[in-house]
Amino acid sequence: MTSAQTSRPLHFTDDYLPALLALASALISGEFHKVVRAHGFSVSEWRIMASLADSKPISIGELAHMAVAKQPTVTRLLDRMAARGQIERLRHEKDRRITLVRITPEGRRSVQQLIDLAREHERQVLEPFGLARAEELKKTLWQIVELHSAKSRRDHDAEPVAAED
Repeated sequence: MTSAQTSRPLHFTDDYLPALLALASALISGEFHKVVRAHGFSVSEWRIMASLADSKPISIGELAHMAVAKQPTVTRLLDRMAARGQIERLRHEKDRRITLVRITPEGRRSVQQLIDLAREHERQVLEPFGLARAEELKKTLWQIVELHSAKSRRDHDAEPVAAED
């Protein structure tokens, strides 16, 4: 048993990194998702708007990756958000197959308060651990993401192409 778990029996998932990450994410995100819904956004809309808020135009595929959503879902949400004037689609300069997306000034205004509230929520979550530990945690998580993103790309590139009939 780890020192943090001395009061209960140790189950496999109590000390299994993916399970701990999923549980921590569900708990922390769930707290903030109540705020998101209270401000009139779905969780998926919030993720899209937050992903676009500080960026240059990005492809729908990249946006889906950042928002942790499937591309068809993102496309449908973007249709609604474009109709509300929150985002706009642009043509890629060099590749006509790629559609880029960016947040509009109206979209940025509509999501700015939520971004401020998200930063405050994050501060409250991390405060008990101190700034140094919080930064180290983020650094470690980014290293995990980078390592496994690279592995995922290598595995995807190595998958055999299905033969056509």
